[in-house]
Amino acid sequence: MSPFGSGALGRVVRSGVARRRVQTLVIAVATMMAVASAVVAGSLMVATNAPFDHAFAQQHGAHITAQFDPNRVSAARLASTGRLDEVTASAGPFPSTTISPVGRDGGHLPALTLVGRPGPGGDVDELDLKSGRWARKPGEIVLSASFSGPFLKLGSTLRSSDTANAPTLTVVGFALSAGASADIWATPAQVRSLATGDSRLTSQMLYRFDSAGTKARIAEDRKKLTAALPAGALVGTQSWLDTKRAADQGAAATIPFLFAFGVLGIVMSVIIVGSVISGAVGTSLRRIGILKAIGFTPREVVRAYVAQALIPAGAGIALGVVLGNLLAVPLLDDTESVYGTVSLSVAWWVDVVVPACALLVVGIAALVPALRAGRLRTVEAIAVGRAPRSTRGQWAHRAAGRLPLPRPVTYGLASPFAHPVRALAMVLAVTFGTVAATFAVGLTQSLNAVAGAQDPENRADVIAVSGAHDSGSGPRRVEKEPQQPSAGPQQTTAASGPNQQPSADPDAVRAAIAAQPGTASYYGMAHGDATVSGISGTVRASLYQGDSSSGAYEMIAGRWIDGRGQVVVPTRFLERTGTRIGDFVRVTFERETVRLRIVGEAFDTSDDGMQVHADLDSFPSAEPGAFDIEVKPGVSPADYARELGEVLEPLGGNVFANSAPEGENMILLLEAMAALLTLMLMSVAGLGVLNSVVLDTRERVHDLGVCKALGMSPRQTVGLVLASVAGIGVVGGLIGVPAGFALHGYVLPVMGEAAGTRLPPSVLDVYDVPQLVLLGLAGVLVALLGATAPAGWAAKVRTATALRTE
Repeated sequence: MSPFGSGALGRVVRSGVARRRVQTLVIAVATMMAVASAVVAGSLMVATNAPFDHAFAQQHGAHITAQFDPNRVSAARLASTGRLDEVTASAGPFPSTTISPVGRDGGHLPALTLVGRPGPGGDVDELDLKSGRWARKPGEIVLSASFSGPFLKLGSTLRSSDTANAPTLTVVGFALSAGASADIWATPAQVRSLATGDSRLTSQMLYRFDSAGTKARIAEDRKKLTAALPAGALVGTQSWLDTKRAADQGAAATIPFLFAFGVLGIVMSVIIVGSVISGAVGTSLRRIGILKAIGFTPREVVRAYVAQALIPAGAGIALGVVLGNLLAVPLLDDTESVYGTVSLSVAWWVDVVVPACALLVVGIAALVPALRAGRLRTVEAIAVGRAPRSTRGQWAHRAAGRLPLPRPVTYGLASPFAHPVRALAMVLAVTFGTVAATFAVGLTQSLNAVAGAQDPENRADVIAVSGAHDSGSGPRRVEKEPQQPSAGPQQTTAASGPNQQPSADPDAVRAAIAAQPGTASYYGMAHGDATVSGISGTVRASLYQGDSSSGAYEMIAGRWIDGRGQVVVPTRFLERTGTRIGDFVRVTFERETVRLRIVGEAFDTSDDGMQVHADLDSFPSAEPGAFDIEVKPGVSPADYARELGEVLEPLGGNVFANSAPEGENMILLLEAMAALLTLMLMSVAGLGVLNSVVLDTRERVHDLGVCKALGMSPRQTVGLVLASVAGIGVVGGLIGVPAGFALHGYVLPVMGEAAGTRLPPSVLDVYDVPQLVLLGLAGVLVALLGATAPAGWAAKVRTATALRTE
C-alpha cells in the first residue's frame, strides 16, 4: 500500500516526480534555500533575543558591582557583607584601579578598569575566557574580548601609562564579563603596583541579590550595603540594569532587519512553489484528463499533485536545515563575540518549527493549483491538452510585431501573455529578489554611514593633552556615593573617567600647536560630568573650543554649535527631558550653572544617549584638557606627534597619534547577514524564472521546431527565449526597486528606535540615481540568468525532434 493511496496512485506520484526533473529540482532547491535562510534568520533572532539575559545568567553576573575605599574598610569587613540579608552570592574584594594604556605605536586606549583576580571563576561573574590563558605573574594581563582585533592580539604589549617608567603589560588572554565588571584583569599584586598617583586603589565587590529586577530594588540593596559599612566606605556602584539596557538596545536593533528578510523568504517560497505546481497542472491537462478517464477520482488527482510537490520539498527542507545550521555557525560565533553570550548554537526548536512551517507552506501553495486540477472536467482536459487557448495573447503578438525589433525578439516579448498567471509568478519572483537586493545594498550603506558617524572625535589625526580636564570618556558611568566632609581627597573609582594628565597651560599648548608646521586645523575639548536641571544624577559633558566642525556629530535635526550659549543633545536626552530644539536647559559644569539653548539633535548613542555638547566658552572657568588636531595632507601623524611632543612634554603636556579605527563588530555582522540572505533570495528568484521558462519552452517546442524549419538560427532561438523574460525582468525591477527603497525607509528608522535614537539623513538617504538604475537592471539580470539554461536547450534541440513533439 502506497502512503499516497492505492498502488496506482503511488506509481503516478513517483512517475511525476521522476519525469519532471526540472520541476523536482526547482522545488527542492527553492525550499532548501528558503529553509536555510529561515534557519539562519530564526537562529539569529533567537540569539539576539535577550542575549544579555542568557549570558548574565550563565555567568552568574553581579547585580551590583561596588567600589570601596580600602582606607575606610578592611578586606575582612567587606567579605562579611556577603552574608547580609538577601545577598545570595558575593565575590571579592578584588583590588581595582583605572589605567590609560598606551600601545606600541603611541596610540592611547580610553581609561580602562583594571581588576586583580586570581582566576576567571567564582560564585559571581564567572568570566568566559575566550582565548589564551589567565594572567599568572606580573606583566601579564587579560583584556576584555571586545578589544580583540587586528591591533590587539595575544602577545601584544601595552604600557600601563605614558610615563617614562611605565611597566610593559603583555596580553595573554581575552575574556568576557556579561556584567562588564572590568576591562582588564591581572594578578592582584600587579594591580596594587599600578595603583599610584591619580590611579588610586579601590576594592571591588560583586553581589547577587534575591531581588534586583528594578531600579527601586537596586537602590534598596545599595542602601543596605551603605548601612552595613563605615561612612564614606562605598565610593561607587554599577547596576546590572544599566549594562542590560545598553546590551538589549544593540540586540533589539537587529530584529526588524531579520524579520524583513524572513518575510521576504516566506513570500518567495510561496510564490515559487505555487508557480511550479500551477505550471505542472497547466502543462499536464491531457494527463489529468486521462487519469480521470481511467478511474482516478478528483480527490486522488489533488493528492497526487500535492504529493509531487511535497516529496521534493521534503528533501529540500531536510537539506535546508543542514545548510542553515552550517551557515548559522560562523554568524552565531560573531554574535557571541558581539553580545558576550556564552556558547551560542542553533536552538533545537528552530530546527523543528522552521521545517514544519515550511512543509505547511508548501502544502498550501501546492493545494491551490492541485484543486484546480481536481475540478477539471475529463473531456475538457483531454480536448484542450497542453496548448494555451488560441486567442490568449494574440493582441500582444500584434502589438509587439509593430516594434522595430527582429521578429524573434518581438515573438519572445509577446510570449508571456499566453500564460498570464505564470508570467505574474515570474514577475513576483523577480520583484522580491530585486526588493531583497535593493534593501540589502541600502542597509549596507546605512550601516557604513553609522560606523562613520560614531565617535567623531576619533577622526582627529593627533591629540594633544594638557590635562586641565578629563580628556576622554571612560568605559562606563557609576553612581557615586556622596563623600563626607572629612573623607579627605576624593578617590577615582575603577569605573570613573580616565586619569588626569599632568597639567599644562592650555594657552601654551594652543600656541605650540598653531606654530607647529603641518597643522591644518585644531580645536580644544574638555570632558567631565555635569548636571542638568530636571535630571537626576549626572550626564556626560563634552565642551568644544574653536572650530569643532571636523569633530561634529551627524545632526538629526537642527545644527551643530557655533558659539556661546548653545548646546547639542542626543535623541534620548530630548525624550527624557521632554524638551525640543529651541528650548533652554540649565547645565552645571565645574560649579558653574549656565542657561543653554538647544540648537540641534545629534546622532549620539554613547552614555545611553545622555550627553551634552556645548561651547567651552559658555563656562568661563573651564579650560580645554585636550586638542584634536588635523594635519596637512602628506604629513605623517606619527612624525607630527613626535615633533609636537618634544615641545609639549617640558610644559607638562603629551601628544599621541590616533590609531586607525576598526570596523564595528555588530555592523560587520549585520552586513554579512544581509549579503548571505540576499544571495539566497536572489538564487530562489532565479530558480523560479528557470522553472517557468522550462515549462514554457517545453510547451512551445513544436512552435520552435516550425520556426527552425523556417530558418531561425540557434542564436535567434536563444534571443527569443531570453526576450520572453527580459520584459518580465524590467517590470520586476521597476516594481522591486521602489519597494526595496520603501522597505529600507521603513526598517531603518525602526532599527534606530530600537537602539534608542532617531537617524540622521546621512544614514537614511544613501541611494543615488545611478545606483537605483543598476539595481533595477539586477532584476533583468536575474531573469536572464534564470532563462539561460532553457534557452541553450531550446537552441540545441533538433528541428525534426521538435516537429514530432506534441
